[in-house]
Amino acid sequence: MRYGEVAHFSHPQHRLRLEHLDTPFRCDGCREVGIGARFRCPAPGCDHDLHRQCALPLSPPPPPLRHPFYPSCAFVFLARAPGPPGSRYCNACGRDVAGYVYHCRACGFDLHPCCAALPHALDAGGGVRLYLHPNSKAAGACHRCGHRGRSWSYRSQCKSYSLHVACVMDMIVESWHGVGRHKDGGGVGIGRARGGGNVYDGGLVAGNGGYRVPAIRGASKSSHASRGGSFWGRRGKVKRCCEIAGFASQVVISAVLGDPTALIAGVIGSLIA
Repeated sequence: MRYGEVAHFSHPQHRLRLEHLDTPFRCDGCREVGIGARFRCPAPGCDHDLHRQCALPLSPPPPPLRHPFYPSCAFVFLARAPGPPGSRYCNACGRDVAGYVYHCRACGFDLHPCCAALPHALDAGGGVRLYLHPNSKAAGACHRCGHRGRSWSYRSQCKSYSLHVACVMDMIVESWHGVGRHKDGGGVGIGRARGGGNVYDGGLVAGNGGYRVPAIRGASKSSHASRGGSFWGRRGKVKRCCEIAGFASQVVISAVLGDPTALIAGVIGSLIA
């Protein structure tokens, strides 16, 4: 087996190859959207993609995941969540579990693989770092929705910038709802358009083909803007953190999508409407 290739139970007919692309995809493991690095089937006519975090074996099973937010839990990797469809949700982002999941049998907690791998610290530029918090009620109001206590959140060390992981997921779902929507259907190949290329909202997306990736809408929205000039006129760290809020959003979005690198954060920045 070549370096950067895996044989995976989800796609036994072909090996998957690690690729770095700046177009979005829908993971065939967790069923959530991603961008950047992914394990992809290189065979013509195939459109099978996995987040790197989802490209795990079932046999032998990976060791239980221990997460610092749940020290008493042992999360096991499952290809399918227990219970009927729609009965499980991720404790990090609040979205339904539709595919691969880390599940704690003792506590009943669930984590999407990408959520379980979220970095606990992100560099937002300008010397500002964002830290992941499990209890968003203790953090400041979310920069996007203006509320507390919805999901895990990233918060700046000055405590003036906070962004819910759930709000990031909402932005992605609302903006990229068509990504990979044809994967389970018929047509040419599996989720492929004639001539190659993935189908997104009826349009084609190709790295060098001139096709436009749907914009991410709502990332530049700030609930703080409605608070008036007094907020923006505050001195010190509050004003400084709010000035870098735009880039902070890019970094958090890239992390939630499974590739928390500066390169992908830059790609996200170019896609924000």
